[in-house]
Amino acid sequence: MKRSDLIYSRPPELAATLPAEARGVSRDEGRLMVSDEHGHSHRRFRDLPDLLNAGDVLVVNDSATLPASLPASGAIGDFIVNLCTNYGQGLWLVEPRWSSAQPGPLPLAEGAIIQAAGVKTRLLHTFPDLPRLWFVQFADAVKLQQAVVDFGQPIRYEYVQQAFPLSVYQTVFSRVPGSAEMPSAAYPFTDDLVTRLRHKGVEIASLTLHTGVSSLEVETDVIEAHPLYPEPFVVPRAAADAVNIARAEGRRVIAVGTTVVRALETAWDGHYVRPRGGFTRVYVHPQRGAFVADGLITGLHDPVTSHLAMLYALAGQDIIRSAYAEAARQRYLWHEFGDSHLILGCAACRTRERLALLAA
Repeated sequence: MKRSDLIYSRPPELAATLPAEARGVSRDEGRLMVSDEHGHSHRRFRDLPDLLNAGDVLVVNDSATLPASLPASGAIGDFIVNLCTNYGQGLWLVEPRWSSAQPGPLPLAEGAIIQAAGVKTRLLHTFPDLPRLWFVQFADAVKLQQAVVDFGQPIRYEYVQQAFPLSVYQTVFSRVPGSAEMPSAAYPFTDDLVTRLRHKGVEIASLTLHTGVSSLEVETDVIEAHPLYPEPFVVPRAAADAVNIARAEGRRVIAVGTTVVRALETAWDGHYVRPRGGFTRVYVHPQRGAFVADGLITGLHDPVTSHLAMLYALAGQDIIRSAYAEAARQRYLWHEFGDSHLILGCAACRTRERLALLAA
């Protein structure tokens, strides 16, 4: 598939600039577009229990968000370092930026020493083919943990023009700290909505995938060649069993977020979801296919991103492109505080698209 297949037009003013809390409304008041092979309909997120069936399994990400944006300084002056992924013993993948509104890459040199929130940090090398991201070695991992608490702020970008507390970036499912950015598909869920879903008979299973920085724009002409960095995940036995039993009984599995899709696909052995943990580099795109989830609850994703390629794998390019055109016409809002999208996967569409790719 070509990079040009991930390009679409979105008016810039459709970025959500404020969380629900700042607008004085409940998180589940946001809009929800429902898409399947029959077309698109429009609801509120609070209507979700009416759209799911008793016996459906919602799989959620219980990762909690870190205050992962740190002040930094070095030979180039002051900048920020956004923590991305922790590989242990002080080794991290990070994104240096001039500011929340000004990304890199920055003119940094391998082996240089910087200070990140007062912690001495050595720049090792950039991630292969992703020059915005650097492997770094923090001199003191324990001191870094305290610095994150003392000086860290939630990662934000230019469309969110004011700071909000870390609590705004947590979801009702947040349990295990580790995500650089909020697993934002779950942002619209409230305690009341979860109670109503359970009362409907919807089962909720949880796994963990610690998200890094936002999906970077695909820069390769062939999207399957786009590199992805490894992210830590755990699919526990309880979640694997819930998914496998539902599939065996013909009940739907609905993933809440692209992170959940990635974790489930990593744990998929061709027949079943197995309990697994570690670091995943699985890239879900149309040529690979998606095998576990029957549907996805997600936000609206930017053009030319790997997340968009995943949506094509789940539901087919035609459905997703039509949905995004509809979302723009209906003035839906993008990004982590924006509106939501329930995609009910079309197995026939996925099969036709994969056969077409293989025949090309």
